[in-house]
Amino acid sequence: MNSITNNPYRIVGILANASSREVLSRRSRISAYVKVSKEISSEYDFSFLNSIQRTNSIIDKAFSDIEQNQNKVVHSLFWFTNLNTVDNTAIQHLVSGNKEKAIEIWYKLTEEKEVTSKNFSAFNNIGTLYLLENSKDEIKQGITAKIKLIVSENFKDFVHTVADETFSIDKNRQIEILIDELLSQFKNKYSTAETIELFSNCNGTAQKYLSKKFTEEPIHKIETQIEQCTKKRAKDKSNAYKYGTDLYSNTKSELTLLKSIVGNTNLQYKMLADNIAKELQQCSIDYFNESQKLERNNNYLEEAMKLAKLAESVAVNDTTKSKAKENISSLEGMKDRELNQAIDILKSIKQAFQTNEAKITKEVLEMPMGYNQSINWTKVNQMIANSLDWDKVIELIKETISLRSIEKIKKSDKLTKITEYKSLVDFILGKLNYSQKNQIKYICYWKTVSTTQTTTSRPTTSTTSNSNNNEGIPTWLYWVGGIILLIILSKACN
Repeated sequence: MNSITNNPYRIVGILANASSREVLSRRSRISAYVKVSKEISSEYDFSFLNSIQRTNSIIDKAFSDIEQNQNKVVHSLFWFTNLNTVDNTAIQHLVSGNKEKAIEIWYKLTEEKEVTSKNFSAFNNIGTLYLLENSKDEIKQGITAKIKLIVSENFKDFVHTVADETFSIDKNRQIEILIDELLSQFKNKYSTAETIELFSNCNGTAQKYLSKKFTEEPIHKIETQIEQCTKKRAKDKSNAYKYGTDLYSNTKSELTLLKSIVGNTNLQYKMLADNIAKELQQCSIDYFNESQKLERNNNYLEEAMKLAKLAESVAVNDTTKSKAKENISSLEGMKDRELNQAIDILKSIKQAFQTNEAKITKEVLEMPMGYNQSINWTKVNQMIANSLDWDKVIELIKETISLRSIEKIKKSDKLTKITEYKSLVDFILGKLNYSQKNQIKYICYWKTVSTTQTTTSRPTTSTTSNSNNNEGIPTWLYWVGGIILLIILSKACN
């Protein structure tokens, strides 16, 4: 850790509680060494630490860094103090390179113990040694020891041993400075989650500041992304699908990070998550409506559904989740709208035909018959076959079941309904002549419809039907179809 290995106290070659006289004496000695080009060293270089350079500029900066009281406190928290015989013994072990023995000595004074006037230096010293380790557990212990010292009542005693006795310090600010320094050391070494875990034993003040440090950036990014998406959507609803998926992708990791730091019950997390969900939901609605208006042939319903499901996955509050589910339910209903409408139209035609068939058959069977008279079933069947105005039936089918509708029907995964639709199509086509079949053969998308004229083909009735196939299906036209069916039924009853 650079804050320790290149600590100004180490560069100068003194302990953090060195008196002003000792600092002056050390400075004079170094100056004398420089003059005669003698190598500068110190018993506190410690062999277990990396070697250091001592150029004139580095030395001057080191002395400058420990002139001010605040700086003395900051740098002393990453070095050692010798305040009693126990510290002295442990430090001598460090001088001889026996770091493990020094840890053992200070461990006995700190493990599961509170900070007191007799052991506060031990907390700082063992904390420094732990921070030099590679194990995350030991680094965590080092951080815990440092924070425990700062929040204790005896931290003022520590401050007065390394700075002037008149100097007072803001504990909360000192915790922030320590955390900032540690985070700068951990930046490229640990992930955010790992760094947060290193501070997990610390008090409320440390946790609050750490939370602020790690949440500021993701919160800002999330808020910015929501704002940008809202503006883009308002200007161009036709591209709302892209804006919505970009919003989800660009905020996913930040929202996950935020959740890991503050938890999913945190009000700010819940608010941001719901704001993302609401914007995703609005993108879904606007995109679907705009796509319908533009009569797009793409899979806009499926894309709108995807946005709605993303909104549900992000939402936290029950109200937001409920609205997302409602949107999904509405889109699910729209998904097979064309199939349901086609089945309804074809079923009503079949039912009208079967009603006429039953009525004609009943009337024929109930007719009084003379001696040697019999029913001409060929004529009866012809009456039944012509009981509907098939040209008007063709017009109704063309107006309510478009080529675009068939494209959507083909993609449906509702196998039972598809089977019903095919059965109804087969029934209707079985009643038509070659010309009529040719006009609506597109509704039989799964096989080739024979439109070759045969001797058994039934002649067309009334006027020739219009062969134009309307692409759109206005709602009002759907109801006109029902009226046409009533006309067909009326014809059959006359």
